[in-house]
Amino acid sequence: MMVFGRISPANTPSTEIGRSLAPAPVMVVLLGALALAGCQSSGPHDFGNDVDRAMGSEANISSLSSVVNQNPSDASGYNVRGTALGRAGRYDQALADFNKAIEINPGFYQAYSNRALVLRNLKQNGQALSDYNRSIQLNPSYNEAYVGRGNLYRSQGQIDLALADFNRAIELDSTDPKAYNNRALIYQGQGRHDDAIADFTASMTYAPNAVAPHQGRGLSYLATGDYKAALDDFNAVVRADKNNYEGWTNQGLALEKLGERDAAHAAFARAQTLNASYPPARDGMRRTAKAGA
Repeated sequence: MMVFGRISPANTPSTEIGRSLAPAPVMVVLLGALALAGCQSSGPHDFGNDVDRAMGSEANISSLSSVVNQNPSDASGYNVRGTALGRAGRYDQALADFNKAIEINPGFYQAYSNRALVLRNLKQNGQALSDYNRSIQLNPSYNEAYVGRGNLYRSQGQIDLALADFNRAIELDSTDPKAYNNRALIYQGQGRHDDAIADFTASMTYAPNAVAPHQGRGLSYLATGDYKAALDDFNAVVRADKNNYEGWTNQGLALEKLGERDAAHAAFARAQTLNASYPPARDGMRRTAKAGA
């Protein structure tokens, strides 16, 4: 399942979630003899979602550089350009910009949270945790830092700490789809599927174009035996992202459970076309193949 998160370019946190979050894997769900492979995501926040792709464009970075050059003592300019560089995957340069923003304004809590996000992408989790802690120390009401730190805790298996952070983030901003989605992942991992479904649904309410909550909710519907509802969610996933091989595989599982073997086989085949090395798709094709074919 995809981890929700973003770099904060300004003082007001956004609640928008990108719709294509393909780099992270899916959570494991066992359905009798059917094993849906994948794992709970442990990767850092996604910089590359479609909604923010323009932010990392060369044209935008060039424009932001002009602003920085005209106002070299303005910390916010470095923070915004660092955000764009992060979206472009230029993490070393983004890190330099956040360092500069913090040098100019040591109380810039958004820049600490943003730098933590870059540090996670650079596999420097200890320093990232320090920056999240500093951001929260400077502004205990900054929900983005709680979401980011919660993701870091979850990736390290510190589930109680992660859950506390997501709970706090939701207390601070009850419309943050990332916090609901990420808390749902914890509930899902604990087998609390009704709670997970409620949180995935809340996440969709505040980010209706996001793919990840549909994928997650569909998995919990599968686990609770509501195969029709699961199919509806996986249909939404592949409509939004036709190259989502996990979505096609999950659609195949739901169809298989509903007894629609031919349609399930076609979905598994589509998934394997997109990712030939994905075992659940291959196994699904084998299970649903016509006898003698």
